[in-house]
Amino acid sequence: MNDKYKAKRGPILLFLMAVMLVSASDQSKPLEAEISNGIVSAKLLLPDPTNGYYRGVRFDWSGVIADLTFGGHHYFGKWSDRYEPTLHDAIMGPVDAYDPIGYDEARQGETFVKIGVGTVEKIDDTPYAFVKPYKLVNGGVWKSHKKGKNAMQYEHTLNDPLCSYHYTKTLSLTRGKPELTISYRLKNTGTRRIQTNAFNHNFFVMDDQPIGPGFSVKFPFAPAGEPKGKTAAAVVDDKVIRYTEVLNKGESFFIAPLTGFGATSSDYDLLVSNSNTNTAVRVQCDQPIVKFVFWSAARTVCPEPYIAVGVDPGQEIQWKITYTFLSDTTSGG
Repeated sequence: MNDKYKAKRGPILLFLMAVMLVSASDQSKPLEAEISNGIVSAKLLLPDPTNGYYRGVRFDWSGVIADLTFGGHHYFGKWSDRYEPTLHDAIMGPVDAYDPIGYDEARQGETFVKIGVGTVEKIDDTPYAFVKPYKLVNGGVWKSHKKGKNAMQYEHTLNDPLCSYHYTKTLSLTRGKPELTISYRLKNTGTRRIQTNAFNHNFFVMDDQPIGPGFSVKFPFAPAGEPKGKTAAAVVDDKVIRYTEVLNKGESFFIAPLTGFGATSSDYDLLVSNSNTNTAVRVQCDQPIVKFVFWSAARTVCPEPYIAVGVDPGQEIQWKITYTFLSDTTSGG
């Protein structure tokens, strides 16, 4: 090889290496999309088995909102400094999780199903715990596509002997309103009844404010239960949980279970407010609550209502959660 050729070849190799590095960087970047109705805008992180931001086995992979803005304020975002794609709670709200299907019947090394995740391997004979690093063995098939400028639809199809389904979730920003709706449809394509509970963790991060005085959550019922964690951080005042001290990093305030709700969907009507920044959001669902957990940490407040999800083979079930973003903390609720 002559010296002249070597001189030309060097820059060419450097260029090709640079292109490969850029391509590798692009491929590792989480898939994103944006939706807007001109009033509310949201940045979404899309499900993907290779490049999805979240690839854990606790939460449904769809509907992850990295940021949502209304009136110059932010309502969702990163609440924890820890991040790995497969970490059980390395996710941003509002996101759903479904109770495992078939876990108790499975033996060690056998499988169970998490809706919105797929077929998962049982690693030992102890009770299910969402913090455990269960192995995903069949993630099914995901499809995501925009519906106009203001909506995103996700579809998850799983074929499994225990539980087969076609699951559709649509995030839509209502035209002309400061409103987000999450519509769900679950069709049972298998031979056994699907019976589980679903909850939305919410993960509100409001203007990245520390959770403390100024934050409150209002219920249509009088919440009851034993506060745990940093119990001095909040008080239950009739139908309101009101924060009285700041939650610092590593601290939490929670009530699990929280009780007091009735058997109708009218009790699934919550108002989360931060009077320090004049922000609020009302959360409503067309299904009754069957269980409730309340949890908060340094940067997020999370009312977590559960609903029952049951559907026979060949049938489907639908439900909807609505988020109304308010211009002041005295409206709604």
